[in-house]
Amino acid sequence: MEMTMRWYGTGFDTVTLKQIRQVPGVTGVITTLYDTTPGELWSQERIHALKEEVEAAGLHIAGIESVNIHDAIKVGTPDRDKYIDNYIETLRNLGKEDIHLVCYNFMPVFDWTRTELARKRADGSTVLAYSQKTIDSIKPEEMFDSIKDDANGVVLPGWEPERMAKIKDLFEMYKDVDDEKLFENLKYFLERIMPVCNEYDIKMAIHPDDPAWPVFGLPRIIINLPNIQRMMSMVDDPHNGVTFCSGSYGTNLENNLPEMIRALKGRIHFAHVRNLKFNSPDDFEESAHLSADGSFDLYEIMRALYDIGFDGPIRPDHGRMIWDEVAMPGYGLYDRALGATYLNGLWEAIVKSHAAK
Repeated sequence: MEMTMRWYGTGFDTVTLKQIRQVPGVTGVITTLYDTTPGELWSQERIHALKEEVEAAGLHIAGIESVNIHDAIKVGTPDRDKYIDNYIETLRNLGKEDIHLVCYNFMPVFDWTRTELARKRADGSTVLAYSQKTIDSIKPEEMFDSIKDDANGVVLPGWEPERMAKIKDLFEMYKDVDDEKLFENLKYFLERIMPVCNEYDIKMAIHPDDPAWPVFGLPRIIINLPNIQRMMSMVDDPHNGVTFCSGSYGTNLENNLPEMIRALKGRIHFAHVRNLKFNSPDDFEESAHLSADGSFDLYEIMRALYDIGFDGPIRPDHGRMIWDEVAMPGYGLYDRALGATYLNGLWEAIVKSHAAK
């Protein structure tokens, strides 16, 4: 595996490439053109400039997260093909720049949902958190207002103010989209893009829905092993794979994370590894990566990835806000650096224990 960190780009991220380069064992970044909008064509010139900036810092682009998908594609409106055409051309430009991994999601309206961005923990750190009770007590259009004051002045991915301003229109747009329709539209999208993925060896790694159940009545389909297997079989191509995000699949306590990893051998193209602490089945907060701090056994998750021969990029996912850092919630430097070091330590121990047998 290759240890990486997510980086949103100069002007958007409080963490610098210089700082990432100094985290032991981190050799690449997972990045994006953060100022683009869903459906917009990424030019090869802009991709090349981003690549040069990263490489000048002594790192490389291990993958893109995300090339966001326009709502017309998810809903299946008559104009979806023009946005898919842009997506195909973007993939072609990424391939020309020797970038071969794209993490994306197919979630309606909200890319992810949290009800708190700065829940205070016993150690004084603050974390992202979710409470179904809170969701049930508010309207969708109130979501952004309820969390924006804890965003530390940054634009949150999937929660851009201009997008949130159209929240009622978006819900209207998705009113007739259920799980089956969403699967149908995902299949159409994947069938259209697979030829260019095969041409340029681009691995498409779908990110799970977060949390792994319907929110405000919106459909959620990438939530468990049967649904992932359905997604892969309906477009059976090795480039059609998954981002295994322990924190997102783990929101549903019925998901056995190590078993899921082993069942997806060969189709996990990218991994996000983090921990959650559950207060109840539908109230959780994001903990430190350390197994003892949360509800998941990170050793078993990393061992499962080792057992299937996973050799793709991995990154520590959301971190706590610690040591008075002010940054994008979940994406500060300090706790993610601790997470990367912890995961590297687990991996080294697993590798050496197998070598000693």
